[in-house]
Amino acid sequence: MATFVIGYDIRDKRRLQRVHRAVLKHAAPIEYSVFVLDGNIKDATRCMEELSALIDPREDDLRCYPLPARGVQFRLGKASLPEGIVWTGLPSGCTMVV
Repeated sequence: MATFVIGYDIRDKRRLQRVHRAVLKHAAPIEYSVFVLDGNIKDATRCMEELSALIDPREDDLRCYPLPARGVQFRLGKASLPEGIVWTGLPSGCTMVV
């Protein structure tokens, strides 16, 4: 199991909506256009292939970065989740702990 960060910058509103809906099938949102995917390299590849078919590579930017397995993860600034919700790092299909 690995963790990947997926981010995008989509110029066209219609493509943006399509990409956003598609990435939600694979990853959990952590910011407006930044997502975390917990899975293996095949999961990340499958996600990126699906998203790549939806973008215009001349105008849009789509990226995927693996996170180190034992890297330090922390956040600064305003919380993206409501108070009382704890991110457990579970795959997007699982519920979060309240």
